[in-house]
Amino acid sequence: MTTKSDMTTKKDGLFSKDGISFLLPFIMITTCFAMWGFANDVTNPMVKSYSTIFQINVFESSLVQVAFYLGYFVMAFPAAMFIQKYSFKAGVLVGLALYAIGALAFIPAKFTGIYYPFLIAYFIMTCGLSFLETSCNPYIYCMGSEDTATQRLNFAQSFNPIGAVTGTIVAWLFVQNQLDETPSKVRAELMTSNPEQFAIIKDHDLSVLIQPYVYIGIVVVILFLAIRLTKMPKAGEQASSKKLTTALKELARIKNYREGVIAQFFYVGAQVTCWTYIMHYGHQLFCEQGGMTEKAASALSFRYYITALILFTVGRFICTWFLKYISPGKLLGILASAAMLCVVGVVFLTDIKGMYCLVAISGCMSLMFPTIYGIALKGLGENVKFGGAGLIMSILGGSVLPPIQARIMDMGGDIAGISMIHVSYSVPFICFLVVAFYGIRSSKRPE
Repeated sequence: MTTKSDMTTKKDGLFSKDGISFLLPFIMITTCFAMWGFANDVTNPMVKSYSTIFQINVFESSLVQVAFYLGYFVMAFPAAMFIQKYSFKAGVLVGLALYAIGALAFIPAKFTGIYYPFLIAYFIMTCGLSFLETSCNPYIYCMGSEDTATQRLNFAQSFNPIGAVTGTIVAWLFVQNQLDETPSKVRAELMTSNPEQFAIIKDHDLSVLIQPYVYIGIVVVILFLAIRLTKMPKAGEQASSKKLTTALKELARIKNYREGVIAQFFYVGAQVTCWTYIMHYGHQLFCEQGGMTEKAASALSFRYYITALILFTVGRFICTWFLKYISPGKLLGILASAAMLCVVGVVFLTDIKGMYCLVAISGCMSLMFPTIYGIALKGLGENVKFGGAGLIMSILGGSVLPPIQARIMDMGGDIAGISMIHVSYSVPFICFLVVAFYGIRSSKRPE
């Protein structure tokens, strides 16, 4: 005899509810996770390239990250309000549209030959990414049985680092390997002695640099059309009349959430600084100290960067397994403390061991973002959409903290024999200290 519970078991699964399969919509929305992972990590290695192409200092090139992560901050709450009024699908479509517009805007930016139009393109693109992250996370969560919601979201999130690794490989094979080999010092001389030749080199390099963005823009347009023409589930889209101001007042009174937003701000700042400036760290280690050419030093640094991302990806699965036995807060505190120890090695070890420590930080960071996200959203009830938007908004840390580290790098010289590039990693050390503090505090709070 088939019981009612047996029927429910048959009907509800990871990608289905009440006998209705959501597999195709799930695949389409999960593709967005890989898309924003690609955008993030095809961009990080570009910061050093902009410095070389336009002959600007580290701080000026860090404006790429300012523009990139500022889009997340500006658009997070407008995205949540839009989704609240319309639907998850509408939010995804707006996000994809802005993503495509920003990516394709690299074409006119290239023709200007000026640095700042590229920053505008990044900002537009990440306004779209903010819409996507604010829409896709809760959409995947609601797309199917509530019993399998967390498993489904974790599965979807696993495609984000896959997109990140792909973006890094594309940046290396199709950008860094194709750039003109003229050293930075020679380019600086050409700017004054032979500006026509400098312009030719710059135009070539910009043509190479924009290619990944143009191609991903075309892919995003195709994905936009596919989702637009597909009937998507309406799960989790119950209307709510709660105003943003009311939700924010309620969220501000929740200590766990407030501290979670702060921790996420500092975590994202740490992640961006560790990944963006690995190229600068490698340049000093392999080129200035090791005597390699700029191109050889960049190639070797890129290998370490890719290794860091692979470690980040693998670490996410390993740390997810550890969550079966360790509470999220306690694991977060352990990972952040381990990251701090690695940063100490990055600062004080001036040989290849310092690079090993810098790569190892990625393994510690692997589960930080989703863990902070999950801890902070606990018990928010109907404020989850706005709460999630606040955590996406805190990605602003990736815009604020890298320029601070860049300023320290631009000082040049050393302190007690330690170069300012090494000293600059005191910035992520402070970030991980904040994250460790949040993990420890949250682990001690009652359920």
